[in-house]
Amino acid sequence: MGANISGAMVDRDEGGSPLQPRLGDIPESCAALVLAMLDPPEICKLARVNRSFHGASSADFIWESKLPSNYIFIVEKVLRDTTLLNLQKKQLYAGLCRPNPFDVGRKEIWLDKNTGGVCLSISSKALTITGIDDRRYWTHISTEESRCICVYHSILGSWKSLNLIDLVCINADILDSSIPTANLVVPSGWRGRVWIPVGTYSLFFRLKLGKSSKRLGRRVCNSKHIHGWEVKPVRFQLTTSEGQSVESRCYLDNPGNWVLYRVGNFVVQNPNAFTNIKFSLTQIDCTHTKGGLCVDAALIYPTTVAKEIRSCS
Repeated sequence: MGANISGAMVDRDEGGSPLQPRLGDIPESCAALVLAMLDPPEICKLARVNRSFHGASSADFIWESKLPSNYIFIVEKVLRDTTLLNLQKKQLYAGLCRPNPFDVGRKEIWLDKNTGGVCLSISSKALTITGIDDRRYWTHISTEESRCICVYHSILGSWKSLNLIDLVCINADILDSSIPTANLVVPSGWRGRVWIPVGTYSLFFRLKLGKSSKRLGRRVCNSKHIHGWEVKPVRFQLTTSEGQSVESRCYLDNPGNWVLYRVGNFVVQNPNAFTNIKFSLTQIDCTHTKGGLCVDAALIYPTTVAKEIRSCS
């Protein structure tokens, strides 16, 4: 009897032969286990295969494993929007992959959509720059090439006359004083606690020589104020509370184009403690003036993501 019942439940073709198993016959729970082993882009591709994979692709346990280990902290303490925790994990992941502003829009945090790695941007408006209040030398400009307001450095006078010169000083708190902070300082140094997950990260400055504008519908670069950067390289420094230290020098070049200048890499090793980091960009020289520098932001990427970004730039 059991054999007769079992045979009756098998799908057969017109000739009476048993049909071969199909991909759509895979139970949704099994499909979800398969998807959990894949990267987010692969999950999204397989979700279009059939209904079983489409339904399985929305399982919370799949997408929670793709979120950073501290995603609750990011939502509650950085973005301060606990309603996000009520979303399905797939929706939450998609929302965090978009640039999410905080600190009155001066900073942004997002996840790399391919890996779930945490990325940070500190806009120029969040930076403390030497002489920034003197509009003879620095100007806030809005550009389509950036989501934030950039600052443009026209001309610096001599060290003796203005006491400003080739000293680029940037300082910013990633979070406000009520929660753990990370800062950016040049040249006295950037200090702060980093609240990103364990891993290796790369820190960059996004800079450009010249000011872009549109003429007859085309983007053109105004190089009028660019001078002095070829005389001496800028110095990048990075240190952490765990004894990591990196220093390098680089000439600023490629006028008219935004360039990611790598400060260095640092490693977050302890998941239960904050890592204190300090980094800087300095160019101090009393022998000549400089101008034409546009400052967009300081950026932190997981190193694997940074390699992809650099290879495409």
